Amino acid sequence: MIRWFTVAAFLAALPVLAFNKTQTRLVLSDQTAPAGATVWAGLEMKMPPGWHTYWRNGGDAGSPTTIDWHLPKGVTAGDVQWPIPHKMVEKISDETTLVTYIYSNTVVLLVPLRLEAGLAPGKLEISGTAHWQECADICVMAKDDVSATLTIGSQEQKSSDADLIAQWQARLPGNAAAPAAARWDGPAKGEIRRLILEWRTNAPPADFYPFANADFDVQGLTEILPGTPDRVQLRKAVKKSDGTAWPARVAGMWVGRAETATAFAMEADMSVDAPGGVVAKPAEPPRSLWAMLGFALLGGLILNVMPCVLPVIALKILGFVNQSQEHPGRVRQLGFVYGLGVLVSFLILALLAVGVQKAGGVANWGDAIRNPQFQVIVTVLITLVALNLFGVFEVTLSGRALGAATGLASRQGLGGAFFNGALATALATPCTAPFLAPALAFAFTQPPVVIVEVFLAAGLGLALPFVIICLQPRSLRFLPKPGAWMVRFKVAMGFPMMATAVWLAWVAAREPDDVLWLGLFLVIVALAAWIWGEFVQRGAARRGLAGGIGVALLLLGYFGILEGPLQWRRPIGQAKPGIAWQAWSDEAVEQARRAGHPALVDFTAKSCLNCKVNKASSIEIAPTREKLKEINAVAFEADYTHEDPAIARTLQKYDRPGVPLVLVYPKDATKPPEVLPPILTPSIVLAALDAAGR
Repeated sequence: MIRWFTVAAFLAALPVLAFNKTQTRLVLSDQTAPAGATVWAGLEMKMPPGWHTYWRNGGDAGSPTTIDWHLPKGVTAGDVQWPIPHKMVEKISDETTLVTYIYSNTVVLLVPLRLEAGLAPGKLEISGTAHWQECADICVMAKDDVSATLTIGSQEQKSSDADLIAQWQARLPGNAAAPAAARWDGPAKGEIRRLILEWRTNAPPADFYPFANADFDVQGLTEILPGTPDRVQLRKAVKKSDGTAWPARVAGMWVGRAETATAFAMEADMSVDAPGGVVAKPAEPPRSLWAMLGFALLGGLILNVMPCVLPVIALKILGFVNQSQEHPGRVRQLGFVYGLGVLVSFLILALLAVGVQKAGGVANWGDAIRNPQFQVIVTVLITLVALNLFGVFEVTLSGRALGAATGLASRQGLGGAFFNGALATALATPCTAPFLAPALAFAFTQPPVVIVEVFLAAGLGLALPFVIICLQPRSLRFLPKPGAWMVRFKVAMGFPMMATAVWLAWVAAREPDDVLWLGLFLVIVALAAWIWGEFVQRGAARRGLAGGIGVALLLLGYFGILEGPLQWRRPIGQAKPGIAWQAWSDEAVEQARRAGHPALVDFTAKSCLNCKVNKASSIEIAPTREKLKEINAVAFEADYTHEDPAIARTLQKYDRPGVPLVLVYPKDATKPPEVLPPILTPSIVLAALDAAGR
């Protein structure tokens, strides 16, 4: 029985074993070339839908294509030039994610052929045997003999495939001339060590594809770190072989965002600080702490002209002067005690922050700001700070706390001066000024000593103008008088905070559509904040109803966006589970249908919000992905973001003035597609796919 089962399995596998899924041919850039020239050869590989081959580094699985050349004397082949591949991330389980670098549909691997100067005129046979691994649900080793004819003549004559060669030459990575660097991010953990790669460029790359190395493996998952407009930082994990030293150099390819990968791809070879891994630079340069201390000091200074603090400045200073008409030195003494009151108050706040940090277990700013959930939370907090500055809602102390602080501050003498500082701090806490918010966010995720330093820097900024005025009471006349300008100033300070929120949203976005979804969530947060300020804080009736609506909006935003299309809690480096979309063309759809595959075609555009809602609610969902796999369907995406005559003709054919348009083609190539309605539901899509697979 087992023997017959084995024979049956072998016979079932014969179609796969006997025929290559990938079609290959050898093309040349020149039909005729003079001796001494260089001619480009291209191995064109066409894969059917669902199949792929591998780049020079297959990644966690897969072998690269090789060519065994059979060349006439006087012809020498150079190294294979590899176009930019596609990075495929597959989550196998909660603990295992595989990353591979692949080619699908069509690729042309380019090889320079150098012709010796003494070659005699005539025809030459350029041939070789290509070996590759092709994979879909199964992986098969395949090979094919390829050949082409080249004529040696006195003048160059381009071949009919010259344009094809030129197209794929444009997809090769450029040679990197801009400075690149690498450094270890802390000590090794067993055979794994983290590496930070830094690239200075005006066009920030989004990923780094490593070249294969026998002694170590730069793993595929990539973590994008905060950078600057002209600098990008990525973090990768390196795994070395047993008994080998940590590498002194790594090599690979910097790749831009998917939609502009060709323009931004560059090849680089970076020196690692500390060959052998003996010494490592810290992941975050020390200058970041000094910058945050400066931000805290500047933010504390700005607090002095915020509406919640400025009105008390003149009253407090005049009070000090009135207490010591006959002793000018007394004014200075009271001023210093006032400043001490501010600093002690900020020290108390710092100790509270240390307690919060210890309870939360956040290690440091570098780890926190790279955490996707932390990035989203900080973006929301900064947005709320901006809305508060705009006056959408107010943050105030409770009446009991403010009354106690005011009572202590009304005392005369040194005690009153000290508690005046405490009162100024109490009044300042609801007013988070520009520069101060990012500094405090930084402090909340630092070791205790740094938390204290940042808070004291902010307190020094708040106390400094008071102390200076007490040292020189005459300078009181230069103090601006409270007035309507303060409200305008407060609103104006909201715009830098909004700019910070926009930057943080860009940092938090791991995929192009994430910016849209996070932006929509922030709009919902802003609407809830407005309802709170307008109808709960300043309203007189139905406050409970207004509060309930605000909470409902926040829940809708959280579950409908953060937990929905944004998937904000997915692990770093893990791509969103998604359909394996292929670029649409009529020819590609027809080819898939001739092979017996149903097809789903989504005509969409980045500017089409309805398209994104359809995709998030009904297409890019687990049941649809499972159904596509079940019926062995091919999914195509037609992007109409920019003008495309072929897409325009298709939309006109199906009487649609624009996108969205979703077509489901049955596997029977003689039947027309089903045109789905503009507003989709999961049941509509699943029913259409189910009918197409029959």
